[in-house]
Amino acid sequence: QVQLVESGGGLVQPGGSLRLSCAASGSIRSIYDMRWYRQAPGKQRELVATITRGGDSANLADSVKGRFTISRDNAKNTVYLQMDSLKFEDTAVYYCNADIRQRLSAPLSYWGQGTQVTVSE
Repeated sequence: QVQLVESGGGLVQPGGSLRLSCAASGSIRSIYDMRWYRQAPGKQRELVATITRGGDSANLADSVKGRFTISRDNAKNTVYLQMDSLKFEDTAVYYCNADIRQRLSAPLSYWGQGTQVTVSE
């Protein structure tokens, strides 16, 4: 069984920063791409950031470029999302997603439970 557990969400003022973490645990052979999604109330879930297995390539949504940074620590099976210069419109539930191979099976997509980020005065 594989679990993804996010942490680091909370309430922050506009212009502030938060760092989200997502740790994968369980019977893991390999972790490939890792991603952060977010879903605001009444809106569809959107892809925020992706990082490849080696951490050498990352992509960010245009709405967060220059403000957010995605990184990973493969020794800890953890992906991070550093969020700076937060805006009201960044308020959402943030979800971690990863493509994970267990033993010799094909990689499957796993999701975390989500962590709330609220940007407010």
